[in-house]
Amino acid sequence: MQEYYYELVVKVSSHKELFADFLHDTIPVGFEESESGFIVRSEDELDTIMWGLEQFCEALQKAIGEVIELECIQQKLPNSDWVELYQKSITPLAIDKFYIHPTWDEENPDLINIAIDPALAFGTGHHPTTASSLKAISKYVKEGDSVIDVGCGSGILGIGAMKLNAVVEACDTDPVSVENSIVNAKLNNLKFTKIWEGSCSLSSAKYDIVVANIVADVLTFIAKDLKNALKDNGILILSGILDKYESKVLGFYKDCEIIERIAVDEWVTLILKRK
Repeated sequence: MQEYYYELVVKVSSHKELFADFLHDTIPVGFEESESGFIVRSEDELDTIMWGLEQFCEALQKAIGEVIELECIQQKLPNSDWVELYQKSITPLAIDKFYIHPTWDEENPDLINIAIDPALAFGTGHHPTTASSLKAISKYVKEGDSVIDVGCGSGILGIGAMKLNAVVEACDTDPVSVENSIVNAKLNNLKFTKIWEGSCSLSSAKYDIVVANIVADVLTFIAKDLKNALKDNGILILSGILDKYESKVLGFYKDCEIIERIAVDEWVTLILKRK
């Protein structure tokens, strides 16, 4: 262990969820959420992450036409037991049938346990889009169903489906996400039937359930691929949608009916079926 580590305290005045998504997608380490922002810790300097946050903030301000105040303060601190402190900050979470917990916490004997270590994963169930997707999986996935998790991230959604005895494939355009999904599946003594780097269009299979927890724009870009991956009676679970973009997304899925809509804060998850 090195003598020192670096701590980056990030404060944002608004749109904290979007900054959290940016960090999930860009940094290889876990981070802690605070009331006003985030805390990132690493044994390497965090200058690149600071620069990335500043660039993201500038681009976001231009996109939404609002002023967002961003403050980033990096400190070099003695490397004692920050890992232990970070682990204590991660709390288990119950979502319908599922209980998501880090490996250092005990399982829940009354629920279906999913072990995810935040330092290894981009999705731990705490974000509203992940939680809503797990609720949908809990309700709609049945034993023996064929499922594909598109944009698998940490693999948590596919793992949830496997825990319900579904046959699960997964894909992501980010190779780090693919590797994280494989690692997290192993943590749960599971294995994806297939998993690959790239889009769902690389598979010619048809699925009972297609899950895509991404962002609104990507859900519009790949709408045709997602619908083509469905069996005739299949169900589509779309998440990662800010409510202000919901109508835009639905415009690309006019040939589908809404089975259920799950809204948490400003985030929406849609469960669709072909008309």
